[in-house]
Amino acid sequence: MSLKQLLTQKELIVAAGVYDAFSALVASQHDFKALYVSGAGIAYTRLGRPDIGLVSMTEVAETVALISDRVDTPLVVDADNGYGNALNVQRCVRYFERAGAQALQFEDQSMPKRCGHLQGKTIISAQEMVGKIKAAVDARQSENLLIIARTDAIAVDGYEAALERAAQYKEAGADVLFIEAPRTIEQMKGIVDRFSADIPLLANMVEGGHTPLHSAHELHQMGFKLVIFPGGIVRALAKTANDYYSSLSMHASNQPFMDHMYDFTGLNQVLGTQQLLDSANKYV
Repeated sequence: MSLKQLLTQKELIVAAGVYDAFSALVASQHDFKALYVSGAGIAYTRLGRPDIGLVSMTEVAETVALISDRVDTPLVVDADNGYGNALNVQRCVRYFERAGAQALQFEDQSMPKRCGHLQGKTIISAQEMVGKIKAAVDARQSENLLIIARTDAIAVDGYEAALERAAQYKEAGADVLFIEAPRTIEQMKGIVDRFSADIPLLANMVEGGHTPLHSAHELHQMGFKLVIFPGGIVRALAKTANDYYSSLSMHASNQPFMDHMYDFTGLNQVLGTQQLLDSANKYV
C-alpha cells in the first residue's frame, strides 16, 4: 500500500528516521509503515558534520536509491529547501521520485538552511515558497508522490505567521503540512484545530529540541497523522559508539562489550546473508 493510501486510513503512521541502507534494513524489520530519510542523519553520518545545509541533492538521491533497493517500506525524504529555486525543486522532485521516494518534504528556509531546532534560521517569502510547492506538484510523475510543505516561520516570525504560511501552502497544493518546532502543547493543539479537518499533519519529535515530547499515540489522539523520529537513531548510535570505543581503548578487547553488540553470526542474521547466498545459488 502506498503512503498516500495509508494517509487515507484512520491509523497512525510512525516514520522511523534512517540515514542509509543498513539503518533502513534494521528499521524495516520492526513493522514501521514508513521510514524517514533524514537530511540531518545523512549530514551526521556521511559527512560527520551538523545539519547546516552541507548535504547536496546528489548525496541524498544516492542514499534514497540505495535504501529503496534494499527495503520496500515507503520512504519519506527530507528534501531540505529544494536546493535552490523552483526549477531546482522540480529537478529534485524528478530525481528523488526516480530514486524511490514516496513523499518529499520541502521547507521554506533560505540558503544555507539549518536544522529546524537550531537558532539563527532565515526564511524565504511565503510567495516564493508557494511557487516552489506548485513547481513540485507540477513536476511529480505519479499522483502517489506526496508533497509535504514545512514552514520554519515560528522561530523567525512567530506562531501566527507560521499558521498563515501553512494555510497558503495548503492552497498551493501541498498534500501534508508540517509546522516545525511549536513551543507548547497549546500551539500544537492550535495547529490541529486550524488544519486537521482539511489536510494530514506531520509532527516531528526531537529529543532536546523545542517541541514538547509526546508519544506518537498521544500525538495521534491530538490530531496528527504522521509522526517522524528523524534523528533518534543517530543519537543512539553516537552514544553506543562512544561507549564502544571507550571500552576498546580501555581494555584493548571487545570482550567487555560483548553483551552490547552482535557477534559475526548475529550481524549476518540481521543482514539476511544466508538468504542472499541461497538466492544466488539459483543462478549457478
